[in-house]
Amino acid sequence: MKGKLILEDGSVFHGELLNNIKATGEVVFNTGMVGYQESLTDPSYCRQILTLTYPMVGNYGIADIFMQSRKSFVNGFIIGELCEHGSNWHYETSLADFLTKQGVPCLYNVDTRAVTRKIRNAGTMKGIIVPEDAAQTEIDELFAVPIKKDVVMEVTTPETYTLESEKEDAPFVVAMDFGVKQNIIKSMHDLGFKITVVPAHTTAEEVLAMNPDGVFLSNGPGDPADVPEIVEEVKKLIGKKPIFGICLGHQLLALAMGAKTYKLKFGHRGTNQPVKDLRTGNVYISSQNHGYAVDEESLKDLPLTVTHINVNDGTVEGMRHNTLPIFSVQYHPEAAPGPDDNMYLFDEFWAMLKKGE
Repeated sequence: MKGKLILEDGSVFHGELLNNIKATGEVVFNTGMVGYQESLTDPSYCRQILTLTYPMVGNYGIADIFMQSRKSFVNGFIIGELCEHGSNWHYETSLADFLTKQGVPCLYNVDTRAVTRKIRNAGTMKGIIVPEDAAQTEIDELFAVPIKKDVVMEVTTPETYTLESEKEDAPFVVAMDFGVKQNIIKSMHDLGFKITVVPAHTTAEEVLAMNPDGVFLSNGPGDPADVPEIVEEVKKLIGKKPIFGICLGHQLLALAMGAKTYKLKFGHRGTNQPVKDLRTGNVYISSQNHGYAVDEESLKDLPLTVTHINVNDGTVEGMRHNTLPIFSVQYHPEAAPGPDDNMYLFDEFWAMLKKGE
């Protein structure tokens, strides 16, 4: 059936509606050429309408091995051509069937490059997905639905779980799950870490009672300023244990140290973002998915040093404490999807924990 995406500035983009399901959410875009399943199941996209710029999507189907969380948390999916018959040795089901079972509204045969140009020029904004013949009253009602802000509790693990290590000298890490991608946990576990993953509401006292060698602060959705209670718990961990943060975890750590964050015009979402390591001068291609960044100016009077920057716009992509074993990055070293140029950061975390023995 015919459908359309309507942005809050009045822009309309027409296409085909896979399921007669309506949606409201913040419209964002991802420029990656592959990895649609990983993006659909990345909890950091929770409550957003995700637009993919690559012209054909679904050509290799869906497989459980690529799931990054227990389900898809996106509010809607905007794509160009929807491939009906995927082909890949991992193939288990089609993208269309997956979206239907997950209850994800999908608008396809859309000029996604036009949507992307609009968002790049005007910034991310609220949008809705509706049938072509939707009544104005229905459209008004959908735009009146507020976009939920504190979404971390929606995506975090409902219960604590542990992944044991086969290595006798394995560092023990408590991972605070704010919407963690499974490949982050897998990447650390593959290195040999023993990991206990805890829900986002876990207190610093509870974390420290487990006596870990280090604490990991995960990625996740939304504005870090919307979860001040988590920031307060992170504050209590500083100076007590080595800490490594990724994405939202990086931002929460910055707020806990007294820095500020701000919303980017259209965010960084893709698999080809160049990041420069200021310590070595090396440039790495990274996978990214964030709409907020740490304000570099707010770091100047703090015991933090910027270690990585985005080559495209100069924004902060990494920082390290000047005296304590604490560091963080804005981007995703675990990829999924994207390049694995930055897996060395997990090795740095390992080395940091072993040094502290």
